[in-house]
Amino acid sequence: MDFYIQLAVVACLTGMTALLAHKSAAVFHDGIRPILPQLIEGNMNRREAGSIAFGLSIGFVASVGISFTLKTGLLNSWLLFLPTDILGVLALNGWLAFGLGAVWGILILTCLLPVNHLLTALPVDVLGSLGELSSPVVSAFALFPLVAIFYQFGWKNSVFAAVVVLMTRVLIVRFFPHLNPESIEIFVGMIMLLGIAITKDSRARAQQEHDDGGVSVFEERTSRIIKNLPYIAIVGGLIAAVASMKIFAGSEVSIFTLEKAYTAGLDPAQSQTLINQAALAEFMRGLGFVPMIATTALATGVYAVAGFTFVFAIGYLISNPLIAFLVGAVVISIEVLLLRSIGKWLGRYPSVRNASDNIRNAMNMLMEMALLIGSIFAAIKMAGYTGFTIAAAIYFLNESLGRPVQKMASPVVAVLITGIVLNILYYCGLFIPV
Repeated sequence: MDFYIQLAVVACLTGMTALLAHKSAAVFHDGIRPILPQLIEGNMNRREAGSIAFGLSIGFVASVGISFTLKTGLLNSWLLFLPTDILGVLALNGWLAFGLGAVWGILILTCLLPVNHLLTALPVDVLGSLGELSSPVVSAFALFPLVAIFYQFGWKNSVFAAVVVLMTRVLIVRFFPHLNPESIEIFVGMIMLLGIAITKDSRARAQQEHDDGGVSVFEERTSRIIKNLPYIAIVGGLIAAVASMKIFAGSEVSIFTLEKAYTAGLDPAQSQTLINQAALAEFMRGLGFVPMIATTALATGVYAVAGFTFVFAIGYLISNPLIAFLVGAVVISIEVLLLRSIGKWLGRYPSVRNASDNIRNAMNMLMEMALLIGSIFAAIKMAGYTGFTIAAAIYFLNESLGRPVQKMASPVVAVLITGIVLNILYYCGLFIPV
């Protein structure tokens, strides 16, 4: 019975996210958000917008989305919401969008276990090797506030912030080994980033008063988001409910911690500690996304399906799905209603607003680096340097072909293909697993 309840909730969630995309009310992929106003205004048809959405999303679905879910057994945002962005944009009407999205959710949840069993039964352990992705991803991601400072605030502020953040990690690892150093790194880095940005803008304002009257430009598009608030609230509640069922992780910063937390037989106290760490990491990640999501929402009139992503942490911490649904719906509604105030505040601190681009670029660069390193580890674990050689050849083949698979996704795709090749070689009698 529990499985059928999960199936129904996931189907409703993916159906609703596809409907939001169809209505151009909210999408998951940040890159799709700026093109939807052109669709609304008639400057682009659904087929054109859908092809762009497909091109932007498919690499992440095929690599990060699938590999993280197969490794951890947990659903994730890339796997659920990027396809529903595409389906919703392409759908000719709202009912079709909801139906296609619901079918996608059902397929993912019903096919996950058979595919997992298939991969674990192979002579070359592809699934176990993908576990090597986790540590580099989590550790690298924790550095995104620091890298954003590097790109925005000059070498003096960068050196100061680097010393503070890195010494924080050293002290946590040395004296508080029970704490998650990555979560603390993100927290300290975000405090440093916001502190430096606000200090810089406060000094600039002391010399020249800024006009805050430009927020009214966003009035019309903010009104569109508020008009769709009931749909957005339902989706926020459903995301929190699915997360509370222990079958979903919102992002790369929490998915591997939650995998450990949900391991069968783990002491309940240890499990709760890991869940709290994942929620804290998710919350700090959400803070980093607030400027970017708020500014793009104000500029385009298109919100994010998970809002500022605080609904992820709510779902982790609340074990009752119904209560999680209600709290998640309320929280994402408050976010939407505060959008104008957030936009006005960001207008007073342009450095904070501009930091959103640097945060996004930092996250992308760190994820590229971490997935490349993790993929190398995974290839070597599968077949020593034979695995590395095959994966490297596939990776550079993608580069030479003009990156048909996006750079961030290509190392993981290369490892998956390497696993397939190695298993074929095994059955041909040409390879023996190490």
